[in-house]
Amino acid sequence: MRRALAWLALIAVLCLAAVAAAGAWGWRALHTPVPVPAQGAVVFVPPGEPFRAVAARLSRAGVVRHPLLLTLWARYHGFDRAVRSGEYRFSDALSPIAVLEVLKARSDSERALTIPEGLTALQVAALLEEQGYGGRDVFRCVMEDITVQRDFALPATGVEGYLFPDTYTFAPMADPSDIVRAMLTRFRQEGDALAARRSAAGLSEAEMVTLASVIEKETGQADERKLISGVFRNRLRLGMPLQSDPTVLYGRGGSPHGPITRADLDDRSPYNTYVHRGLPPGPIANPGRAALEAAVQPAATAALYFVSRNDGSHEFSDTLDAHNRAVHRYQPNRD
Repeated sequence: MRRALAWLALIAVLCLAAVAAAGAWGWRALHTPVPVPAQGAVVFVPPGEPFRAVAARLSRAGVVRHPLLLTLWARYHGFDRAVRSGEYRFSDALSPIAVLEVLKARSDSERALTIPEGLTALQVAALLEEQGYGGRDVFRCVMEDITVQRDFALPATGVEGYLFPDTYTFAPMADPSDIVRAMLTRFRQEGDALAARRSAAGLSEAEMVTLASVIEKETGQADERKLISGVFRNRLRLGMPLQSDPTVLYGRGGSPHGPITRADLDDRSPYNTYVHRGLPPGPIANPGRAALEAAVQPAATAALYFVSRNDGSHEFSDTLDAHNRAVHRYQPNRD
C-alpha cells in the first residue's frame, strides 16, 4: 500500500512538473519575438474568419511558430473574437502576444489609391479591380445604382464625370459602395467650391462637367486647358460644332481607343460633335480640378481651331485657312 501511494505521489509530482514545464514553455513561446522573413510578411484577415484560420495564416507567413498555442491563448482570454479584418504588414520580430495585440488594434492596412484624371467610369472600375478592391462588375453595379445617383443628385447620364480624380485612402476590404461614394463626395466638395464661378460663366453643373471632361481628354498640357476651353466656348457661342475627336471615340462605346476613322466621323452617335452641335449629352470622362476650372474660366482668345502637334501640345488658329495649314503640317493624313 505504501509503495502504491509512493508511486502515485511520484506520478503526481512528475505530472505537476510536466505541466509546469509545459506552462513555462508555452509562456516563453508566447512572449518570445519571432523573426519575420527578410522581405517582411503580409497577412490578410477576411471578415468573419475563425481565429484558428487566422493563426494558421500567421504561421504560413512566418509571423508565429505555434498557431495552436496562440489559438488556445486567444480563446482562453476571449481575444479570438476581437480580431479586426484587414491587411496586416509585419516587418519587425514580434512575440505572438504582440501579434495578437496588433490584430486587435485597428488595421494599418489602409493604402493610398490614385485615380488619374481623364479615366471613364468603366476605366475607374477596372483600376479598382486591378488594385484588389473588388471585381469591376461589382463597381459597375454600384455606379449604376439608382439610390447612389439620387443621393448625389446626378444627371440621367449617371456617375460619368463625377468620380473625382484624386488620391484616396481605402482599406483592402472597403465596401465598393463606400469607395464610389467617397469619389462622388469629393466631387460635390469641388463642385460647391466652383459654384459661384460656374454661375458667372452661365453654365449649369452638368454643362460644366461635360465641357471639363472634353477639355480633359483633349490635352494633358496644364497651360493649354484654358485655351482649349476658350476655343470651345467661342465655337459654342457662334453655333459651330465642337468637332472633338474624344467625344466621337467615346461614342464608339466598347472601343474608345485607336485612330479615328471616317466611319466614326459620319456616325450618328449623340456624342459625335462633328455631326451634332453643342455639348455632347453628358461627360465623356472624369475631369480633375484644373479641367473644371478651365471650363468655368476660359482663356480670352480669338482662336476657333486647334490641332495636335504630335508632342502633346496643340497649334491654335483663329481662321480656317490657318487651321488647314496647321493640319497639313502636323496631320497630313487628315487633309
